[in-house]
Amino acid sequence: MNKVKWLDNAVFYEIYPQSFKDTNSDGIGDFNGIIEKLDYIKSLGCTAIWMNPCFDSPFLDAGYDVRDYYLAAPRYGTNDDLKRLFGEVHRRGMHILLDLVPGHTSWEHKWFRESCKAAKNRYTDRYIWTDNTWEAPEGMNALIGISERVGACGVNFFSHQPALNYGYYKPDPDKPWQQSTESEGAKATLEEMKNVMRFWLGMGCDGFRVDMAHSLVKRDENGKGTIKLWQDVRAFLDREFPDAAMVSEWGEPDKSLQGGFHMDFLLHFGPSHYNDLFRCDKPFFGGSGDASAFVEKYLESRRKAGKDGLICIPSGNHDMARLAKYIRGERLKMCFMFLLTMPGAPFIYYGDEIGMRYVEDIPSVEGGYERTGSRSPMQWDSTVNAGFSAAPSDRLYIPIDPAEDRPTVAAQEKDSGSLMSEVKRLMSLRAAHSALQSRGEIEFVYAEKDSCPLVYTRSDKKEKLLVILNPSDKKADFAFDGKLGEAVYLLGEKASQSAGRITSAPCSAGVYTIGNL
Repeated sequence: MNKVKWLDNAVFYEIYPQSFKDTNSDGIGDFNGIIEKLDYIKSLGCTAIWMNPCFDSPFLDAGYDVRDYYLAAPRYGTNDDLKRLFGEVHRRGMHILLDLVPGHTSWEHKWFRESCKAAKNRYTDRYIWTDNTWEAPEGMNALIGISERVGACGVNFFSHQPALNYGYYKPDPDKPWQQSTESEGAKATLEEMKNVMRFWLGMGCDGFRVDMAHSLVKRDENGKGTIKLWQDVRAFLDREFPDAAMVSEWGEPDKSLQGGFHMDFLLHFGPSHYNDLFRCDKPFFGGSGDASAFVEKYLESRRKAGKDGLICIPSGNHDMARLAKYIRGERLKMCFMFLLTMPGAPFIYYGDEIGMRYVEDIPSVEGGYERTGSRSPMQWDSTVNAGFSAAPSDRLYIPIDPAEDRPTVAAQEKDSGSLMSEVKRLMSLRAAHSALQSRGEIEFVYAEKDSCPLVYTRSDKKEKLLVILNPSDKKADFAFDGKLGEAVYLLGEKASQSAGRITSAPCSAGVYTIGNL
């Protein structure tokens, strides 16, 4: 697998395009709005963008229900507009990943409409169909009674998202409709997805974040079939697009990285304990939680990832509550200090850098349900609709946070003590210290159960730094056999050292050089 060098110091900004910036006053963000704000993204210190799905869709699931993989969603602009966005990103020395949804399509996709026909055609086996209208695929929900053909079609998520057929790793011999991964239908699906990737990489994107990357092959023994599938994709990319970066929504780096992905996301669900830090009744960075289970699982994942594997830790994303729902004030700054001093490429969800809040009690929009409150429009300034759109407020596809004290970019740019100003300083810190970047080593010094602080070293051939994070309201100390050196970054009071122990002040954090006793 080819290494993608720009990932070594990458910091990503996640753009939810419909909520970012509207330039044609229809109440929905668009490509031109993203182009307009690229200089802002770069000014934060971000070097790359992950843009959520932007392909043609009925938007029953916010674009994760693709109707045409080769067509930009008209509400965002044209293919030419998207190509221009790629060029403007590159002109600023940045990179951009598109969100690829390979596991399912919209039920409005022409592939699915053709597969529903009784007469056999090239799309008959593009999806997972049983041969009995009353039998759903094992472990899946299904669409039943919606087609000419006999059978039920499995769905991956919502009812309107029929699952594409990549085969079964171990087909059940008593169920002849379960095709193998080597079947003609499964191989045709994979080849068409490669064509989709060819199209957009040829247009100028720099790679993909892959939705539900673990889910493609069914009845898959320990992910073996899906790993093999992605290895096939990796071989194709290495031949034709060796600089294309691939990031997986998988949550098991030992599998995703073996499959040829460069990075794996730390997921907000499953066993990662990621949200022990940020989103639970007592989050660690809220001042009273526990980080030890996260550290244990993170180290296990690091071992599985190997020396070349990267694990991404996002501030949040479109699928979870906003960071500021659980954590406020100075502790929000500490969250970003953690995110920007950890290995791997960090991801900042749009608006998290200003502390945008989770907007309560919004009716579901585009399949968001409880997630809708994290998808409200970006708050740029104090003008109409917080600068997001010049449309009448009742035409915004999701309403703006109605709070009078909602944070905005314009206000925080003028405040040297704002969260956004702190994020910029932390970005500069990361850029200035190679040990803090994606491939620097990490060793946890103190991460005890129900205890503070959280302490780790970051190092490379050039330097070794000590990171101390104490979000609690009490002093916290730990044993340390080195010498606490210069503070290269501080939030709150500087830590002190005496008799082989370091004490950190309440609600304080710092990055320090390390000397010898």
